[in-house]
Amino acid sequence: MTVQLEHVTIRYGSHLAVDDLSVSIAPGSIALLGRNGAGKSSVLKALLGLVRPAAGKMRFSGLPADANPAMIRAYVGYMPERDAHLPQATGFEMVSLLGMLSGLPRRDAWRRAHEVLYLVGLEEQRYRQVSGYSAGMKQKAKLAAALVHDPAILFLDEPTNGLDPGARREMLELVQQLSQELGKSVVFSTHILQDVEAVCDAAVVMERGKVVAQGDIQDLTAGAEREFRLRVEPGSGPVGSAPGSALAALQEKWRAEPLGDGLFAVWLPSEADTAGVFAAVRGAGSTVRSLKLKRRSLEDVFLSAVRGEEATS
Repeated sequence: MTVQLEHVTIRYGSHLAVDDLSVSIAPGSIALLGRNGAGKSSVLKALLGLVRPAAGKMRFSGLPADANPAMIRAYVGYMPERDAHLPQATGFEMVSLLGMLSGLPRRDAWRRAHEVLYLVGLEEQRYRQVSGYSAGMKQKAKLAAALVHDPAILFLDEPTNGLDPGARREMLELVQQLSQELGKSVVFSTHILQDVEAVCDAAVVMERGKVVAQGDIQDLTAGAEREFRLRVEPGSGPVGSAPGSALAALQEKWRAEPLGDGLFAVWLPSEADTAGVFAAVRGAGSTVRSLKLKRRSLEDVFLSAVRGEEATS
């Protein structure tokens, strides 16, 4: 299932939470990134029909344009950030009840509860009270509840929040399995960039209710210029055998900075050939020992986008 948002604006009284947002959510796993208060949860609530946008349109593929919130929620699974448990119920009772509330007959809800609790790794704890679950188990129970009615698209709001490293890794593996093996569209709302790089194909970066960057992770991290790590060995000839000579030669054509001990950072335009780097260093009487591309991290993308928005505000 794909989702299209066109010029969506969300207000809470005089507070503008989401400002003229347009984005397409394609099948696969897409991250909704942003700091606290950026508007991520408001977007999810609007898609669930829990908040009515002040302006704009939202379209779900396969559903009529005038689909009501109840119809939309039949195709959507939602894992909220906050605890949403029935503490005195067992895991099986909670998940099966939510299955029945979604419209499943009782026997089908029971069967699906067993299946999804097994999928998330709670098959041995399904008859324990949820109040006795660890933080990781409670998150898995919320995920099972979001899956019980077999939705086409999942909205996960901070699914790794408060988890220790082991439980966090298990949750990320589950999300990856859902999107890559079970064909679910996943919207992964988070502020943890490492989680996004681990499981998502694309990202939408929000700041102050606006989209400040969006696209495939690979394209976002490519950047307009490439950063290389260059190690140079000074030559013994008369042309200029100090690392500073190589730096001067590089800086005649590109942005370059010394990192110490013969190591340099060099930024090349995306279309530039690295052969020019070798030629410049040779011309300075030195030798290139290694040249490695430094991949632009998602953190770089996020910080650049957020700073750009702050600068224009």
